[in-house]
Amino acid sequence: MTRIGFIGLGNMGGPMAANLARAGHAVQVFDLVPESLERAIKAGCIVAGDAREAVTGCDLAISMLPAGEHVRGLWLSEVGGQDLLGALPAGALVIDCSTIDVASARAVGAAAKARGIRFLDAPVSGGVAGAAAGTLTFIVGGESSDFEAAKPVLACMGQNLFRAGALGAGQIAKMCNNMLLAIHMAGTAEALALGVKEGLDPGVLSTIMGKSSGNNWSLERYNPWPGVMENAPASRGYEGGFMTRLMVKDLGLAMALAEHAHSAVPMGALARNLFNLHAAKGQGAKDFSSILELYRDKTDPG
Repeated sequence: MTRIGFIGLGNMGGPMAANLARAGHAVQVFDLVPESLERAIKAGCIVAGDAREAVTGCDLAISMLPAGEHVRGLWLSEVGGQDLLGALPAGALVIDCSTIDVASARAVGAAAKARGIRFLDAPVSGGVAGAAAGTLTFIVGGESSDFEAAKPVLACMGQNLFRAGALGAGQIAKMCNNMLLAIHMAGTAEALALGVKEGLDPGVLSTIMGKSSGNNWSLERYNPWPGVMENAPASRGYEGGFMTRLMVKDLGLAMALAEHAHSAVPMGALARNLFNLHAAKGQGAKDFSSILELYRDKTDPG
């Protein structure tokens, strides 16, 4: 059993912490949302009074936060930050599972190293369903020895554990992945909407494309058309998934990365514009597969 401090119990972090507790670890948690803490108690976690208390007495700490500014504010002392690195003993391991900018991941990692604390950037893929089922993919940046040390804990929350490279590499790989995800989700929605407008059944068309060269993860595992896939967010009003505004954030990170690398990403840029437009229409809190609604007529079936 490992004593783990866990901060950030949103749609992803909550189930992740719960899986650690179910695996027999003592998980000390904190979040700003009372309802999240109540769910954590039911899952067997120990609720702390604040973030510092959550990591007290822990040799391993995990954070799952919305953006780089939150991660820096948690672990560093800059601009009134909480400086939680100062609450950990030398040799402790910090695993940040947030999807953030590379500069923030490297800044926190460098500050941790200066204090003798190990740090991994380890964003995840697999969505809310993967977090609940413990089948996430962890995309890790950092020292290989630290990655090996983290594996037993990560395996309680995920099935696929990859070291992408040095510190920051996890974020780079995650941005590339999510840019591709946005592109094929938008393309899948566009193709389905076209077929339905011409009289095809969305379920039949999905089956045909799923067995043809157009098959992709969005079509096969996360179909954006309501009613086609029972467990997909599309079949529950696009609720409880990966919010559109978070996809917009991730695409913004990918665009910044492309600018830094002087890399042409025309399809990624178009996907960002589409999801940004969708969010601007008041759909930011809906699952990103609701991009279908940009293409779909209200008279379309489903």
